[in-house]
Amino acid sequence: MVTELFGETRFPFSLQIDRLIEMAIDEDVGHGDITTQGLDFGNQQGRGVIVAKENLVLAGTDLVGRVFMKIDPAIEIKKERADGDLVDAGTAVLTVEGSMAALLIGERTALNFLQRMSGIATHVRRYSDLLSGFPVRLVDTRKTVPGWRVLEKYAVRVGGASNHRMGLYDGVLIKDNHIAAAGGISQAIERIRNRVSHLIRIEIETSTLGEVEEALTAGVDVIMLDNMADAEIPAAVALVNGRAMLEVSGRVDHDRILYLASTGINIISSGALTHAARFVDLSMDVGCTNF
Repeated sequence: MVTELFGETRFPFSLQIDRLIEMAIDEDVGHGDITTQGLDFGNQQGRGVIVAKENLVLAGTDLVGRVFMKIDPAIEIKKERADGDLVDAGTAVLTVEGSMAALLIGERTALNFLQRMSGIATHVRRYSDLLSGFPVRLVDTRKTVPGWRVLEKYAVRVGGASNHRMGLYDGVLIKDNHIAAAGGISQAIERIRNRVSHLIRIEIETSTLGEVEEALTAGVDVIMLDNMADAEIPAAVALVNGRAMLEVSGRVDHDRILYLASTGINIISSGALTHAARFVDLSMDVGCTNF
């Protein structure tokens, strides 16, 4: 597993991603592509051009190359556009050259990765553009497709937002079920503070002003206002008065996000950045370069 820096947008190559690619290829190809094998292209070479069929934010170009090179290491990749670019419909974003059979075998798997990741980046960009000028950070959640978290969170960063926790291992977030199991907010904070490093910040979930006050009294570092009524959020900001970071989560959409940003909170988190994103439309046009 690769742990990325907060806000970093380098592509997160790892053994996990290689295994995911190999699994995806195996899922699609199985014991062999009977159509491509049946057509018997031999040593025929080809060129595939991946084209945006709608306006989108590109993400996942490095992964496309990785997919094709898993099938044939001799494949050559040329990026026409880079991750993070806003491209118009009809724009060529990437060219793949090499074995015709490899191009045909890898086409769908490569496009699946690119369409999913670009879909997230495009979806996130719409949110992050709305927040331009507000001193608030937009972050994702752990609501990701199993096995795809590193890729989906990378696409979130490409789209202009930031990541919350990568997983349970890199941040403390005491949620409602933790609180219930521990016997209350104060008890949960005290128990965990005695067991984690002083270098780790503690975040806790609240839903009422009374819970916010209890969390403050216990000395928590970050307070999440989870599904709190809109009318109570300014009161929570005034109550905290800079003594802890404030995060709002729950029911975040385009109609509500500007209001949330105007209240003075520090962070807006939204699972919709990943789970509500759709595949965008890209296709690969293939032609021969020899006969």
